[in-house]
Amino acid sequence: MDSFFAARRAGVLCPVFALRTESDLGIGDTEAVRGLIDWAAEIGVHFLQFLPINATGRDNSPYNAISSVALEPLTLDLSPAAVPELPSAEFTDVCARHGLASWSMGRVNYPAVRALKHELLVAAHRALTAIPPGLSGSGDPLAGRRAAFAAFRLAEADWLDDYCLFRLLMDRVGHEDWPSWPEEMNTGGKARAWLAAEQARCGEEIGLALSLHAYAQWLCAEQWAAVREHAVHRGVSLMGDVPFGVSWCSVDVFFHPEEFDLTWCGGAPPETYYKDDPFVQKWGQNWGIPLYNWERMEAGGCQWWRRRVRKLTEIFAIFRIDHVLGFYRIYSFPWRPQRNEEFLPLTPEEAAARCDGRVPHYIPHDDDTQEHKATNLAQGDRFLRMIVEAAAGAEIVAEDLGTVPDYVRPHLLSLDLPGFKISQWEDDGHGHALQGAAYDNCSFTTYATHDHEPMRTLWERLRREWEHGTAEEAAQAGRELKFLCQFAWLHPEEGPYPPYDPSLRHALLAALLHSKARFAAFLLTDLFGLEDRFNVPGVARDQNWSARLPMTLAEMQCDAPWHEECAWLAEAIRDSGRV
Repeated sequence: MDSFFAARRAGVLCPVFALRTESDLGIGDTEAVRGLIDWAAEIGVHFLQFLPINATGRDNSPYNAISSVALEPLTLDLSPAAVPELPSAEFTDVCARHGLASWSMGRVNYPAVRALKHELLVAAHRALTAIPPGLSGSGDPLAGRRAAFAAFRLAEADWLDDYCLFRLLMDRVGHEDWPSWPEEMNTGGKARAWLAAEQARCGEEIGLALSLHAYAQWLCAEQWAAVREHAVHRGVSLMGDVPFGVSWCSVDVFFHPEEFDLTWCGGAPPETYYKDDPFVQKWGQNWGIPLYNWERMEAGGCQWWRRRVRKLTEIFAIFRIDHVLGFYRIYSFPWRPQRNEEFLPLTPEEAAARCDGRVPHYIPHDDDTQEHKATNLAQGDRFLRMIVEAAAGAEIVAEDLGTVPDYVRPHLLSLDLPGFKISQWEDDGHGHALQGAAYDNCSFTTYATHDHEPMRTLWERLRREWEHGTAEEAAQAGRELKFLCQFAWLHPEEGPYPPYDPSLRHALLAALLHSKARFAAFLLTDLFGLEDRFNVPGVARDQNWSARLPMTLAEMQCDAPWHEECAWLAEAIRDSGRV
């Protein structure tokens, strides 16, 4: 029986960086998001799902942000139309000097994009902060923007000042791995003392450097607020994403280590699915995120989490909690990921000998007894109720994939927090796929998240493994193929399975839309049968977080074959009753 009922909605997932326009600077930006909103409004797509947009470090991972609050400046539209203080001539000159035309059409070239956008930010900031002699008051065309920037810095000082100092130190050292920073600046207290000394020595230079990072955040706040307003006007909801953890090498941990437990790193238990990663198969995924000092956080009213959610909901009407299971209990490692190779060949006993008797396990408890289950459930209940309260009416979706305890999904239903239904993994209890008509309204259904293979790639891999894999691979592949066929009312259910083609793609997507799930979403790339993948978990390489759409948003709406697929989607949404 449905716990609550809300209107059924259709959505698509696309990272901001993947969007493409005719005038972008090699990466998707807020102007591209506005274009996607317009597309969604025309098609009948109700919500647009994005990855986290918080400021990132050297690995460019949206899930390894260096701040729980600050936004990523690479998402900025830095055209003169969007940034009034940026001189048009200088914009043109900077773009030409960086050779934009020669590298902007492929995957995201992060070093080139960062260099270009940094120079544009410097130019715009210089124009805003340098008041020409004799020009002030009503004669200054930028007076209003200068006042707005000053007001922003004052209003957001509680997090912005620390962020700007952290970024300044990153600029000086060249990276965000603060445990390896020079001795005189490798803690929050030392960093503040260093800043005071530098301000006394060269105050103007330091002031401008800090102001530049504050300026980038002001532009982010300004542009994303305008995007939110545009989405509301067009009747489209923006869906954000908040990871359970925050990067060890973040401004949050650096300045407030007391809020975290730095003796453990969160992750996930061993998983044989990752056949090419022996460490994950043996030990699990070590994400390197510090655990929370929940006792300390609760004593302070969980203000850190409340602020994180409040800032998120200034932009997003819906947000997904990535790895919601972590609120109940989280699989934890007594070593940081940098030492994974050291521990790979060891036995549990040998590993414990190097970690003061500790080995990876769930914290606070394994789900090995009813008492431990009750304790874990009580913890998850306290913290998720706090999140719901902090969200102040924004809708929440709970990503509950992985090793899911039996108490989690009933608890999420009781809080009206939709959990995930990955259709090819949902068993009806009798060896068949759970049909979409049997889904609770309080659920979010999809075939793939940003971490998964695109549908085309998945289907063809499963076909190969079913035909040519080992007995174990063939059995698992056959089960998933059968479930997909059953879920989408396709035949045959037992093979041979046809190649992936438009009719198969349409049947799979239509089945999602026809389900009873409150939210039905899929990767925008899956609408077109594309094979680019946004992330391969556990693999830190340049290819991750860099794939972009092969067409601009204008081409997607007007040119074949993209336009035909958009028209099909509009009709499929209407036919499914998601209107």
